Amino acid sequence: MNSYMVVCTFKEGTVMSDVFDVIAAEQSKASELESEGKIGSVYLATLMRGTVFIETFAESVEGATAIVESLPMAAWWDIDVFPLSAPGKPGAAS
Repeated sequence: MNSYMVVCTFKEGTVMSDVFDVIAAEQSKASELESEGKIGSVYLATLMRGTVFIETFAESVEGATAIVESLPMAAWWDIDVFPLSAPGKPGAAS
């Protein structure tokens, strides 16, 4: 299993009242994915920045993308996936 940071930004023209209508469904689905070990921490940037960061666990970038796309709010997001790795040890060759 690999770790990914998925950066989700709201698409231009998103009507936030529509987004707010699915908060309960979003929280429920996120809890389900967390209990399945598919997502970890979720961080919300300010509404002004319109960015959500989701720690995701999957076998591939495509798998991480599919997990995030299963969330109700994904309909309004542009999604960018970054593979994560542990930081190197000081003095180690890169």
